[in-house]
Amino acid sequence: MSPDAPETAEKEALTGPELIADQVKRLPAKPGVYRMYGAKGDVLYVGKAKSLKNRVTSYAQGRGHSNRILRMISETQAMEFVVTATETEALLLEANLIKQLKPRYNVILRDDKSFPFILVAEDHEAPQILKHRGAQKRPGQYYGPFASAGAVNRTLNTLQKAFLLRSCTDSVYDGRTRPCLLHQIKRCAAPCVGLVSSDEYKELVNEAKDFLSGKSAEVQKLLSAQMEKASADLDFETAARLRDRIRALSYIQGTQDINPGGVSEADVFAIHSEGGQSCVQVFFFRAGQNWGNHAYFPKHDKEDEPAAILDAFIAQFYDSRDPPREIYVSVLPPQADLLSEALSIKANRKVAIHEPQRGEKRDLVKAAEMNAREALSRRMAESASQQKSLRQLADILGLEAPPERIEVYDNSHIQGSNAVGAMIVAGPDGFVKNQYRKFNIKTSSLTPGDDFGMMREVISRRFARLLKEENAERPDLVIIDGGKGQLSVVMDALKEIGVDPEAEGVTIIGVAKGRRETDEGEKRIDRTMGATGEQVVMPGREPFTLPPRDPGLFVLQRLRDEAHRFAIGAHRAKRKKAIAANPLDGVPGIGAKRKRALLNHFGSAKEIARAKPQDLEAVEGVSAALAQKIYDYFHGNG
Repeated sequence: MSPDAPETAEKEALTGPELIADQVKRLPAKPGVYRMYGAKGDVLYVGKAKSLKNRVTSYAQGRGHSNRILRMISETQAMEFVVTATETEALLLEANLIKQLKPRYNVILRDDKSFPFILVAEDHEAPQILKHRGAQKRPGQYYGPFASAGAVNRTLNTLQKAFLLRSCTDSVYDGRTRPCLLHQIKRCAAPCVGLVSSDEYKELVNEAKDFLSGKSAEVQKLLSAQMEKASADLDFETAARLRDRIRALSYIQGTQDINPGGVSEADVFAIHSEGGQSCVQVFFFRAGQNWGNHAYFPKHDKEDEPAAILDAFIAQFYDSRDPPREIYVSVLPPQADLLSEALSIKANRKVAIHEPQRGEKRDLVKAAEMNAREALSRRMAESASQQKSLRQLADILGLEAPPERIEVYDNSHIQGSNAVGAMIVAGPDGFVKNQYRKFNIKTSSLTPGDDFGMMREVISRRFARLLKEENAERPDLVIIDGGKGQLSVVMDALKEIGVDPEAEGVTIIGVAKGRRETDEGEKRIDRTMGATGEQVVMPGREPFTLPPRDPGLFVLQRLRDEAHRFAIGAHRAKRKKAIAANPLDGVPGIGAKRKRALLNHFGSAKEIARAKPQDLEAVEGVSAALAQKIYDYFHGNG
């Protein structure tokens, strides 16, 4: 691609149609991508064109446009262009920019989380099977995507029974001197201690790969033949183990909702629109099995047609994912051929898009359509309830309008260790989980357990980043888990980094657990409520407590409890990782063999830490220099 940088210093008088008409004079009749900017420098729209000159000219003419497009044209203050070699290239770039910039007038794919995969890691002599999410950089075979972590966990649990592959980390594997519990319950062949030979373990790995690649029938036939042979040889123990493995494989296949015989690798997209909202239901089929489904609710204009929404949705959906060989849709996108060509280039193989009319594939699309319709109905009902709750909350807090974006902050730690800050996000449609963030507390000077200091760091980092990101979504309401002290710290932190909440239109409150006063002035728990009450603290207003059955109280409690849940989960994950870490992993020059030799000699990392250099030298493979390095590492001299 080659950027085309037309003159951007437009005359101040040129805006809207006049600005666009002026830009047309310098545009080539070549494929490319254009961006429209508003008065604040925000991106209004990203589009692609087979001919930039012709496409942008249509905006300047101002005929045949919907009210939404006319409004977008009138708000346009500047434009930028990129010329591409082909229209296909323009389509791929357009999808990438829409996901990155999230323009106001585009169809936006929301909840764009990464899907989990099963990874058979091959960077170790004994391959490991595990759940993987994110960039696929680790060497090995990836199988997926699965619609949820739960679907992966259930499949992994059964695969362990069927193929006995290890799931432990390399550091745990290298430190084993005897089989772990997973071997005892027949979920691992224990290659760590040599209970299965290297060749036998590789055979188990290959069988697992074959099964995940769709050769399940061949694998079951092979295991059945082995079971019959073992039975004929009167080796009933081996026959029983093989029988259990066959049962596990049957379970994996039998627990799928739909397992179409004629569909090996495909994604199914179905859209249902109603009341200006849409749901796109996506089903994943791999290796002839249904690996789950996921519902999306893209952001779009009420006037957009389902086919056009699905067109934009699919392009963004595969921007960071590998497409399958077949894509089935409930309605054919207007640019299906161009989209198919672009995805084929991305995948480096043929990717076909079809709208099935009959047979098994049409049944799959109908099933997806039904799920899309039901999911949208639930979403609209939940959204109506959520919007009502937000209106009630706005009334309680004295806000002019219901908040569009709520951010709730909480901290979690145990006596200051493994401290984590957490932020959750909620809006008119409920919790926005792909916007949740966790903050590992970095300030080393904090006193262990200093909640005020932790909150200061989290708020400072969050809002300092918002100041740098022009297009980032800003909250209307910030809720802090705490009372006057926490709120005071937050306000001071914002002042230090130059943020004026009132000028930014941000309302900040604290929600603290408190005891309500009786008529006699005594503070006691209200047993009828079963809780201690919630005290709301706001700048410039006296703290107040909501009545026990006030709807606004339930909204605040739900928000705070979700933040608390997320913070505790992040803390537990960090603590678990710290517990599982082997102290020897941080010593330079200590590999798997030396680590095992040291553990075999001393029995534990704690005893290694206590050992003197001369004692460490007694271990095979540990030189005097390395012994001194290990000693210094554990005694703070390294």
